[in-house]
Amino acid sequence: MKHLQDIVKTLHAPHVEGNTAVEILDVTADSRAVKAGSLFIALDGATVDGHDYVNKAVEAGAVAVLVSKPVEVNSDVCVITVEDTRVAMMSCVPYFFDYPANSMRMIGVTGTNGKTTTTHMIRHILKAQGHKVGVIGTVHIMIGDTSYPIHNTTPDVVDLQHILHQMVEEGVTHCVMEVSSHALALGRVSGVEYDTAVFTNLTQDHLDFHKTFENYLAAKCKLFEQVSKSNQVKSGKGAVINIDDAYGHRVVEKTTAPIITYSIDGSGTLNAHDVDMTPKSSRYTVSYDGHDYTVEMNTTGLFNVYNTLAAIGACLLEGISMEDIDKALKTFSAVPGRFELIEEGQPFAVVVDYAHTPDGLENILQTAKAIQENRIIVVFGCGGDRDATKRPIMGRIAAQYGDVVYVTSDNPRTEDPVQIVKDVEVGVKDGLREGTHYKVIVDRREAIQHAIQHAKSGDIVLIAGKGHEDYQILKDKTIHFDDREEARAALKEI
Repeated sequence: MKHLQDIVKTLHAPHVEGNTAVEILDVTADSRAVKAGSLFIALDGATVDGHDYVNKAVEAGAVAVLVSKPVEVNSDVCVITVEDTRVAMMSCVPYFFDYPANSMRMIGVTGTNGKTTTTHMIRHILKAQGHKVGVIGTVHIMIGDTSYPIHNTTPDVVDLQHILHQMVEEGVTHCVMEVSSHALALGRVSGVEYDTAVFTNLTQDHLDFHKTFENYLAAKCKLFEQVSKSNQVKSGKGAVINIDDAYGHRVVEKTTAPIITYSIDGSGTLNAHDVDMTPKSSRYTVSYDGHDYTVEMNTTGLFNVYNTLAAIGACLLEGISMEDIDKALKTFSAVPGRFELIEEGQPFAVVVDYAHTPDGLENILQTAKAIQENRIIVVFGCGGDRDATKRPIMGRIAAQYGDVVYVTSDNPRTEDPVQIVKDVEVGVKDGLREGTHYKVIVDRREAIQHAIQHAKSGDIVLIAGKGHEDYQILKDKTIHFDDREEARAALKEI
């Protein structure tokens, strides 16, 4: 609860009409969520203008509205007019929720791939030390051991501040958060002071939004610029950066905070070497501060070695000893939809993974290559209304590593799935090797069934692109669809 007159003080050059001596019980930009005593923020979005819903919000109980256009409301409703309601929201909403990020250690993880696994590894290590941990990311929101659904990797300002406030109320000491490039570019994390920034990697993705790779990189770097700012509320800042990545040095240049760099090439302050992997586990040596530690994990893949190093670096900055980190990692299990093995007693491996970028797909295929006994069968597609330039690139990668490639639909959204498949097929044809072949089956369920029905002993069937998702977004509707369920159903029929 806040007094409206105090909220107004957080805004730049507001024009106020009406009584500000009222109590505000909630803040929202969603007219459907308005309740008695709310401040309603009218956002002018790409498809919906919140100003069209001002009267609906007032009818639902809003006592004040924040607008950037003229509106007509009852005289007992306070109208606050600003130049840009989205900018104003970034100022007033964190204030309304008492800047909850200042009451927790905030660990932000950004990068194209690996964010989800890295955040969950960090959570696992922190929890093993007795901390109550919150997680915000692609798969879900977690407060302690309770999980809640999420719609964006990084929620908007109102939702994010509400979530952080709830975490503080429930005694969370550390929040580990996936921070997307969209969120950094659009200011969704305004009012959040991060303590540790983690950079996993940077490869092609989201160019439909950022337009150029430099813009994409600049958005990611905002997180590292933030932990370098002076006059912050909290102390103990730090950055953890993958120095093996082609852009790692560029990120290093953007922060003055203490840095831990990590590497498998031996060029970091935290290094992994002597890596030994099986289809279900990995073992390697980690060198840090003049000492060697043997790490044993119930996960596989070189990409997971990198994820582990990122998590180790973040936890070292949180003051956890390498011995305690090592002990905790031994009990970590893979995140749902991240190189998740589907077992129904079949004589071949079935793996479901979220890989939906060229680098992500290549990483998991390299892992499959390292452990393959027979053929690698790849089932994948590309999403609609997203960066179309990566479609032939991913097709080429699938054909270069896979022995059999099934090109299928992913989340076509408003695009024609047949056209998306054709875009992917261009790259597949270009990457085919002698003795390999591909098949186009637009229906994803049918493609998964066909791949599993034709798999032989020792094969690896890799179903990529959707991972943990339990839905498929079509042009006119969203349907239930889970690659893991489909794989199990197909396995039970063979």
